[in-house]
Amino acid sequence: MNIDFHYGVVYAIARLGGMDVDEAQTVAHACQYVDDATTEGLLRFAGGETFERIASAHEMIDYRNEDDDENRRIWVPFHFLPGAQGDTLDKRAVCRPNSDVAKLMVRHALGAHDAYNALHRLGVTLHVYVDTWAHQGFSGIESDYNRITHLEGDDYDHHTWRGKLNRMLVKFGLDVASVSIDLVSGQGHGAALHFPDMPWVKWRYQCRATHDFVERDNLPAYIEAADMTCKVVQAFKARTQEFETQPGLSADVKTALRTLLGESRSHNPDERLERVSSAIAAGEIPGLMEALPAYIPKGPDSWKHLATGITVKDDGNVAPVWSQHFEDSDYRKFHDATKEHRFVVIQQILPTFGLRLT
Repeated sequence: MNIDFHYGVVYAIARLGGMDVDEAQTVAHACQYVDDATTEGLLRFAGGETFERIASAHEMIDYRNEDDDENRRIWVPFHFLPGAQGDTLDKRAVCRPNSDVAKLMVRHALGAHDAYNALHRLGVTLHVYVDTWAHQGFSGIESDYNRITHLEGDDYDHHTWRGKLNRMLVKFGLDVASVSIDLVSGQGHGAALHFPDMPWVKWRYQCRATHDFVERDNLPAYIEAADMTCKVVQAFKARTQEFETQPGLSADVKTALRTLLGESRSHNPDERLERVSSAIAAGEIPGLMEALPAYIPKGPDSWKHLATGITVKDDGNVAPVWSQHFEDSDYRKFHDATKEHRFVVIQQILPTFGLRLT
């Protein structure tokens, strides 16, 4: 999923689920920031203090995407949560929607309701949770489940990657549907391009691992993910870990979201976020009519800048002054949340299901 869902839709659902504006903004920001937190390593302060950060994402064009060990630390806990189904490691590492692993992960986050960074932890968890619907069938380890052929869909146009690739191959008498796509060494859904992350798309492909043809319709999966997100938020507000019994979204809200996500068909996720923002402001989602707070991932007024004063991307030569202001910041709370989340998923939850991936 992209920023239109991780930030815009999650914010709307958090508000409808009972959170106030500040709570909803924090949860939605943390949810999206999982995709934008690409800086890792020690943040060194002028007085000698240090703070450890971990990256919860890599840029798509990043040499680290070729390193399976490195990817297991990033893609497995944050983007392709294993479903733990099957009789081989490759099968068990495949992401499955709303799996038992995912449900246990959610309950862990709900159990941290009283933590100083509970909202940030919830946002991180919701990112991973909703991605189990979008990223189903793929995994965060190098695997033939991530290598596909015969990628097809009903929304290709002149500007898509596939369209451009197809026009190039036609010159050589080939067709992209018959070409195996191994763009990132069998990692994640890179071979499926951005089709898992576009809410309205119906698409299909052949999986190299099973030779099965897989049919995907994103919109119903996205609506189910939205409904379960609401249940999680409602459980958080009710201070319970039993989220599956919560009421979730009303029928009219589901209808409105289905229309919004189904009809907003830009291939640019920022343009889709603008459409979600205008829908929230216009009251197109029943029960909600307000401005969507701005999301600032980098630079001035970002969480990092507000916490440290750093605005440049490379902070290796910048030494901020440590203070209680940093300790109280969203930036510190988010990075602690990612560290806590990764430990719980990798070291506690997955071994319980017979998986040891790092």
